[in-house]
Amino acid sequence: MRTRSAKNKGKRLQNEVRDILLEQFTHLEPDDVLSTTMGDPGTDIKLSPAARKSFPFSIECKNQQALSIWQALAQAERNCKDGTDPALIFRRNHSKTYIALEFSAFLKLFLDKNKGIDT
Repeated sequence: MRTRSAKNKGKRLQNEVRDILLEQFTHLEPDDVLSTTMGDPGTDIKLSPAARKSFPFSIECKNQQALSIWQALAQAERNCKDGTDPALIFRRNHSKTYIALEFSAFLKLFLDKNKGIDT
């Protein structure tokens, strides 16, 4: 695959993630969640402080057939903003989209959601 085609493929995933976040978090404005330009340093999705309160993750997107998960996770961790957890969102051709989180961040989602619920 040519470099330009690969970048376009990656950009499509970034734009989809941006659009889904804006659709799900309806209180956010379009400039609260931005897809970065390919090649820019840092996270692939730029979140405003308001967006980080609702979605406290630093997002790295990968749309690749062959993904080195460990390298991608290391990149997500390097680009992680203070007060957020790294999140790797990835897929390959004709597949579903997945997310990789540190286990403690994953558990925190459920613990926060279930606060005050007696079992």
